[in-house]
Amino acid sequence: MTEPVVPSASAPDSAPTPDSTPARTPEAPQRLDPARSVCLLIGVDAYSGPAHDGLEKLNSVKHNLAGLRKVFLDQHIGGFPEGRVITLPNPAEAPEIMDAVEEAGTRAEDTLIVYYAGHGLLGTDQRLYLTLPKSRLGRPAGWVDTRHLRGAIEKSSARRVVLILDCCFSGKWIQDEGESYSAPDSAELALSTLTQLDAGTYALTSTAHNRLSHAPDPDQCSAFTGALVDVLTKGDSGGGEVLTLGEVFRLLRKTMSTMSLPERQEPRAQDENGLSALGFVRNAAKPPLPEPTPPTEVVPAPPPGRLRRKLLVALAAGLALGLAAPPAWDRLHPPAHVEARGDCSSRAALLDHSDVLDKQEVDNEGVEGLSGLAFAPGRHDNVYAIADNEPGRIFPLGIGTPEALRLRAQRATTLRKADGSELGRWFDGEAIAVEKGGRTALVASETGPAIRRFELDSGLQKGPDFPLPKGFRVWPDGGAMAGRTIESLALTPSGTYLYVGLESPLAQDGDDRGKNLLRIQRYTGTPGGAYTPDHQYAYRTDEGLGLVELVAVDDNRLLALERQYSAGLGNAIRVKNVLLGPKARDVTGEKSLYDMPADEFLTSTLLFDLADCPAGSPGEVALRGTQANPLLGNVEGMALGGTVSDGPYRGRRSLLMVTDDNGNAQQITRFYSIAVQL
Repeated sequence: MTEPVVPSASAPDSAPTPDSTPARTPEAPQRLDPARSVCLLIGVDAYSGPAHDGLEKLNSVKHNLAGLRKVFLDQHIGGFPEGRVITLPNPAEAPEIMDAVEEAGTRAEDTLIVYYAGHGLLGTDQRLYLTLPKSRLGRPAGWVDTRHLRGAIEKSSARRVVLILDCCFSGKWIQDEGESYSAPDSAELALSTLTQLDAGTYALTSTAHNRLSHAPDPDQCSAFTGALVDVLTKGDSGGGEVLTLGEVFRLLRKTMSTMSLPERQEPRAQDENGLSALGFVRNAAKPPLPEPTPPTEVVPAPPPGRLRRKLLVALAAGLALGLAAPPAWDRLHPPAHVEARGDCSSRAALLDHSDVLDKQEVDNEGVEGLSGLAFAPGRHDNVYAIADNEPGRIFPLGIGTPEALRLRAQRATTLRKADGSELGRWFDGEAIAVEKGGRTALVASETGPAIRRFELDSGLQKGPDFPLPKGFRVWPDGGAMAGRTIESLALTPSGTYLYVGLESPLAQDGDDRGKNLLRIQRYTGTPGGAYTPDHQYAYRTDEGLGLVELVAVDDNRLLALERQYSAGLGNAIRVKNVLLGPKARDVTGEKSLYDMPADEFLTSTLLFDLADCPAGSPGEVALRGTQANPLLGNVEGMALGGTVSDGPYRGRRSLLMVTDDNGNAQQITRFYSIAVQL
């Protein structure tokens, strides 16, 4: 895309052109379902190579993203819900684009829309490549191979894909794929495509395979995207209630044919399976048609899958024979889709969830067994995850935002002894806490058990193991149950206190009618320095649940994650608010917690139960095994993030949670973003 300094004007829509749009019949064509679709807007404008290596900054791109986002969110045009229009400005690496496309593809059931704006380049192989902020001319290693983008798109579970490219040589995408779309009349496609709209891809490019894309005014959208926004915003006074993809394309060509540009720029389109007849947006120039009068007879629910397609074939046959169509086309549409978002309790709400890292690999290492999470102090866009499998590893993860998770795993750091040798088998890392400065992390190993400090960069242990209370060791050295020892660490924001929790009771403590009686050990110290046990608290769980994670809100307040699994029933996952403070009794000297008075235990209240979070419409959340709620899984990790800055939960803190799949194909690696009121 080129961006000259001098702007040039666009001609009005009313300019005559031989490619005029014919009037349509009153019946609105089948339209994509915004509530079950996802629109991903990718833009690169901040090119930063040496003297940009000929890749000029594209200030127009930020206007492109803002303009399209506004159009798609407009309930009178695009009609997309807030959480289904995702903006990805200036992705740093190609995997960030692929991950975002794949994740959007997993969420989109109806239609996936992918848009890219930035510089486009042709390689020596004459293929189209997209660029990133650090891309440089003559350095293909920093370019985005569109073959990889195709692969990411093909993984989508959406029935349809709409790809929009605004970059130089963008028509090469179509040339590489096949012949371009010749824009046939919509009426000719009305019957022939009626049964073909369940699948397909529609590609719309800003220019031909050998032409530049222009951005004449840096303070406005580029020529192509500006025309697209203009077409969608103004609509077509001669059209019907809905604009199809084919109609949008013809209006776009009409608008751009009248522009004053350095050289002619003509969009291209490629249609697969007749998707040009798919309703893309509401026609902004036309008020909605009145709702049809519902029939008096009882109509059965619309059939799914093949049966639904048979009904479409029957309808097409009826139209071909001149028979009257059913009085309500909406009978063929599924019920309104509901997202897995919203209130879990009066003080917690599910913002998003993501399974994108499930069964994924980084440098041939599986991203699995994630058992603990920790943000670096002051950083809430990246998180560290400890894996409990062999050998011990820490994965740095990019997460996106609390409202739109975009998980991206980086190469793991293997944990080793100070001399570089292996830690030994069955390290079983279960919890992690990053210290101030972000250079070191404290890690709890259930085997041993042990608490150690590691350098995040090298993975080498720093200093000796932390001292443990004798009772925390496994029998016969202590009272802890093998495989049920230290499961949680919580470092306070001040760095003054470190809280360590046992998953199950010590042998001498037991339970109280199914409620486990646990010990939480407090350490006092300084970040990077020594931590010494100084205070022990008694904690009582709900019936049958164990303590698997702690998060420190401040020096005297914790969040506790309780978990249980029952065969045939699934998981129970609850997050509690726990108060400490000066009145909390020190039970270090107590030989047993059994029969201890209730007021000597910490006070805890339920913040939320994950089973109460909304799972949305069937299929919105992938289900593995038997669960009371598809969202439920083997949640083991939890980290408190920053403040939610927008939306109905503005001002709450974000809480990130993760499931441990145990490296098992029957379990899932899932992340949750929860807005909690503390």
